[in-house]
Amino acid sequence: MKKLLTISLVISLFLSSCGGGNNGELVGVLDRVEWFEPDPYGMQFIPMGSFNMGPSGQDVPFAHTGQTKTVSIDPFWMDETEITNNEYRQFVFWVRDSIARRILGEINEEFFISEDKKGNPIDPPFLNWEEEIDWKDEEYVEPLDELYLPEHERFFRRKEIDSRKLIYEYYWIDLKQAAKTANRYNFDEQKYGQFDKNGSFYTGEIIDSKGDKVPIKDRSSFIMNGKTNVYPDTLVWMSDFSYAYNDPMTVSYFWHAAYDDYPVVGVNWVQANAFAIWRTQLKNDWLQKEGEYFVQEYRLPTEAEWEYAARGGLALGLYPWGGPYTRNNTGCFIANFKPLRGNYQDDGGIRTLPTGSFAPNDYGLFDMAGNVAEWTSNAFDESAYSFTHDLNPDYRYNALKGDPPVLKRKVLRGGSWKDIAYYLQVGVRTYEYQDTAKSYIGFRCVRSYMGRATDQWAQ
Repeated sequence: MKKLLTISLVISLFLSSCGGGNNGELVGVLDRVEWFEPDPYGMQFIPMGSFNMGPSGQDVPFAHTGQTKTVSIDPFWMDETEITNNEYRQFVFWVRDSIARRILGEINEEFFISEDKKGNPIDPPFLNWEEEIDWKDEEYVEPLDELYLPEHERFFRRKEIDSRKLIYEYYWIDLKQAAKTANRYNFDEQKYGQFDKNGSFYTGEIIDSKGDKVPIKDRSSFIMNGKTNVYPDTLVWMSDFSYAYNDPMTVSYFWHAAYDDYPVVGVNWVQANAFAIWRTQLKNDWLQKEGEYFVQEYRLPTEAEWEYAARGGLALGLYPWGGPYTRNNTGCFIANFKPLRGNYQDDGGIRTLPTGSFAPNDYGLFDMAGNVAEWTSNAFDESAYSFTHDLNPDYRYNALKGDPPVLKRKVLRGGSWKDIAYYLQVGVRTYEYQDTAKSYIGFRCVRSYMGRATDQWAQ
């Protein structure tokens, strides 16, 4: 045994002393950085597994939108709570500050990075986030005025940022379209496209960001871009309810510090996706500065991931805490919803509550039932369970502006503070339109785990 260990040690030393040479042996690419994924801040690990997706109880409205189906899910990370007002405000402030830096870059080049470390020009230049903005600097006050409401639109003469100007432009790679056989690169023809059954070559086509069908010219054709206003619709507190006094929530819910730890609402599906893209870039920009690998993207969960995480490893439970009641053994409600035919306060809250007000499920996730319903990444189709795969089922459709409303439905899960207990069940699915914001819909993000997650899986 000692002799074998000695031989192995000699071979290892020999290979490592060869300056990266392989000596004719298959040793892989040397000097690779060892990968280790730390626990992301504020997220919980969800191990891989299989479960029976679908309703575990009676279909109360007889909607017939789900069926029992055994599916398997890869491991992933999930936010332990819904995204809060204060977390979403970081996104809003980043968009505000990025616009301000572009404005100030016209008069002060310090707000742009126009050369790399080797002195090579960067075109277009990057924003310099190390340069602080002094909003009271006399030199900056006038150019930054365009970010504020014009005087004739100000209430009580308060100088406030014009939220209509907080437009975020973002990009993503459409891997779904890139993966289609017809859109692959043909090495014989040296262009994108394939031969049809008759032997004729045809150029691949994709649907671009504007909804037009265009030929593929190169890899850049798969880069999509979008723009969205990022400020939550604070008027939803009034528009969602007729003949109800919710004015204080409209005025204060998003901006006041009293609601910092409450779940953000008034954010539509498009804005939630934009947030996830921004969050990905925020993390990867930092990792790039540290010379580390990029992380997988943050994104909205698929509805299968959401349900799997909500069950917390309890196979047949109606709710995230298991079965089948909404009270604990002391008679107290254990989620924020609409109990007792409208006695809203009996669970401790009239509307939303601070995230994490109730105990987590067995995966350490809070508020997977009640408080606010949550966006998922999936398009809603009544028969989706019948045609999606049983390994990481996923049905997506990027609806265009001209599409009929039925194609703009996105799956909601979890129920909210205004819903009866039925909608809190882990297997119940419903929908809302992707361009619609509500006072009872929020979201949380997930991130795929890279590798098998052996350590966590073994636990």
